Amino acid sequence: MWIVYAIGSAFFAGITSILAKCGIQKTDSDVATAIRTIVVLLFSWLMVLITGTRSGITQISAKTFLFLMLSGLATGASWLCYFRALQIGDINKVVPVDKLSTVLTIILAIIFFHEGFCWEKMLCVIFIGAGTLLMVTKKQGTAEEKNSHGKWLIYAILSAVFASLTSILGKIGIDDIDSNLGTAIRTTVVLVMAWLMVFVAGKQQKVKEIEKKELAFIGLSGVATGASWLCYYRALKDGAASVVVSIDKLSMLITIAFSWIVFQERLSKKAAVGVVLITAGTIWLAVM
Repeated sequence: MWIVYAIGSAFFAGITSILAKCGIQKTDSDVATAIRTIVVLLFSWLMVLITGTRSGITQISAKTFLFLMLSGLATGASWLCYFRALQIGDINKVVPVDKLSTVLTIILAIIFFHEGFCWEKMLCVIFIGAGTLLMVTKKQGTAEEKNSHGKWLIYAILSAVFASLTSILGKIGIDDIDSNLGTAIRTTVVLVMAWLMVFVAGKQQKVKEIEKKELAFIGLSGVATGASWLCYYRALKDGAASVVVSIDKLSMLITIAFSWIVFQERLSKKAAVGVVLITAGTIWLAVM
């Protein structure tokens, strides 16, 4: 059953990037992240109420609470970096780099959870890594455009690093509590972190400047994220971290397809080969 939840997580994660991109055409990425986190928070705590798991708060151990807090901080950092990269870079380039978190998560899962490692898994990691490199094409154009290319790449890589830490810390943090409750607590941490970043940077005034259309897309991306999270951490609770993360990363295919339809972002032949390699490595890893 956890496979179904992992697939659901991939679908909702895929449309999240598209909706978010539509909502940050003019809106500051940090402000957008803070606003959409409110939606995710409401969504996650609603699920806690529906499932009747709020009473589990009093039973959370100090260790679990600590790792949920750390996982929330890693998630917040990943979001801030991801949506900044998404704002200044093309979706079909940012998303694959972010998916490098799969490789990092596999390595960390082997170290911390002693999940087996074999030559087949090593080949999967090589496929995903090589595919990502093929999709990160060198920017052609003015010096300013090349500089922008470097910036989004840095943010995308940082997003991948923090996302991999999120998965590992989250796996530990939901070991002895309901996954819905764990998600809600983590989201609360992300909300505090996101708004703290907005106020520290003095961007709170920009909230009033958001256009209604972009605000709607930001809200919808929050709903999609909430649905993805609930599915993802439910799958993570019962399934192997390396496999769950790999299936979730197939959201890249959904995102790339919609980026072509909505933003007319086309893949080069080299990038298309990269997509095939990433997909092959991910599917092979999932069915291994």
